[in-house]
Amino acid sequence: MWPLYQDLSAIRNLSHYPPGASKWNPADHRLFSFISMNWSGVPLRSYDIMLNYIRNTTTRQGLKVDAILNKKEYEKGITIGEAQMKTINLKKHKQLPDWNYTISP
Repeated sequence: MWPLYQDLSAIRNLSHYPPGASKWNPADHRLFSFISMNWSGVPLRSYDIMLNYIRNTTTRQGLKVDAILNKKEYEKGITIGEAQMKTINLKKHKQLPDWNYTISP
């Protein structure tokens, strides 16, 4: 994730929810409920079908959704050393610092 932020030359605020806590994430409810209603009852037999329904999800209030399929396989368990970690301009927030922080270039 860090090389992406270096390339964008922008400050990014990140917030994570603990595993299994999507029920607490308001974005999940505001977005995925409409996607679920849009494809309700449709057999999602391919990525193309699924992406088409996601991309065509809208609301009267103006919600428009875009989606892409990322087929990249990410290796699990990658860690960085203490020296490399010190090169990252990371500022932890006071509230839940392990889950909320700002990364700056």
